[in-house]
Amino acid sequence: MPLKAFTMPKWGIEMSEGLVGEWMVVERQKFARGDVLALIETDKITNEIEAEADGRFARIIAAAGETVPVGALLGVLGEAEDDPGVDEFIAAFRPADTSFNPADDDPVPSAMPLADEPKPPSPEPATIPDDVSISPAARARAGEARLDVTGLSGTGRGGRIMLMDVDQHMRPETPSNLKGAFELRCDGMAFASPMARRLAIQLGVSLDGIKGTGPRGRICKDDVLSLTRQTSPLGAIAVVTMTPMRRMIARRLTESKQQIPHFYVRRRVRVDRLLAYRLSLERKVSVNDLLIRATALALIEVPALNVQVHGHEIHQFSNADIAVAVATQKGLLTPVLRGADTLALGEISDRTADLAERAKAGKLKQDEIDGGSFTLSNLGPFGVEQFDAIINPPQGAILAVGAARSEPIDDLGAIRIVPVLHLSLSCDHRAIDGADAARFLAVLAGHLEGPDKL
Repeated sequence: MPLKAFTMPKWGIEMSEGLVGEWMVVERQKFARGDVLALIETDKITNEIEAEADGRFARIIAAAGETVPVGALLGVLGEAEDDPGVDEFIAAFRPADTSFNPADDDPVPSAMPLADEPKPPSPEPATIPDDVSISPAARARAGEARLDVTGLSGTGRGGRIMLMDVDQHMRPETPSNLKGAFELRCDGMAFASPMARRLAIQLGVSLDGIKGTGPRGRICKDDVLSLTRQTSPLGAIAVVTMTPMRRMIARRLTESKQQIPHFYVRRRVRVDRLLAYRLSLERKVSVNDLLIRATALALIEVPALNVQVHGHEIHQFSNADIAVAVATQKGLLTPVLRGADTLALGEISDRTADLAERAKAGKLKQDEIDGGSFTLSNLGPFGVEQFDAIINPPQGAILAVGAARSEPIDDLGAIRIVPVLHLSLSCDHRAIDGADAARFLAVLAGHLEGPDKL
């Protein structure tokens, strides 16, 4: 088959870039239709890209761990073990414009010369000696520009001068116009990836003299980061760029705190009976499974909290679709347990364990993390006794649960020391009133302190 571009796909309107998590194949190695070629990380999940047909990669361009924009060239697909013309194909590739700009519907017409305006004579192309190692496309471009290529360093195999080398040499130097702390003293002619250039601007690093480790000596993100490792009286400092998932989490939670009027309702709940009930069950379940079941029942009894907020509309759910916060190495994920109020404790235990396992392995599907009417975040297993959580929009509330600790309580006039949970409920005041939040916690406490109905 002819050479074919393998580009960064676009999933969803908001996706603008993706991170190459891992290549599952190597250059010139045959693969079959349906084989997984690469793992691409987006803002939310890791996607597997499968081969649409048999083939092989004539060239893999984007390195694992590199973040590239949508439509950028990740590799070149070929058929033969040594496909000719790969360098020319890469040099001639132009990514499709995947951005949306309403102004593009009404483009400004370019200036056209008048019919009677005399055209200047075209200069004769320069003659390039036959013994110069240069690609045909680069030879034609250099000849038209009357460029002397004798001192030009080529990035192709064996030092061959490629089209990109000619274009890079002819590109005018554009000094940075950034001011203040972000003023960059960086050579505009440096052969670097867009991510490496942006990172150099942010860190105030010059790309002069950096030896790139990317394809054909291209300066990559890791090359810039390697220059930023410093030492201080407190030890080594490493600058780590946020992954797409971490950036998404930062953006969503920042918007949540800025745009949602949070209020908090807290309550202590004795759980000595709940722990005894758990030990009496034939089927082994976790305290978190019991919390999910009790929360689901409380949401059905107090539907004012089983909601999502969309602008001026409140969407009320008939089932309790509870998002369960799961800590992974790449950030916090909240897979959704659909219809938790209709599930028995054993089903809740099985499905929650499966969702958590696949969340940590990065194998969740998009529809398994979208939606949800309520979130449960339990940091008790980490020893945290109490905390307040940030609402996960568009949901209306989130319940934060800490670890059980022994505390004195009033038990029908007697002072007893029993295990107690501290619950903190964060609510969106645009849709939920304090009285509804208090009623929800009262119902939830009833289920936890009298667990027979669970």
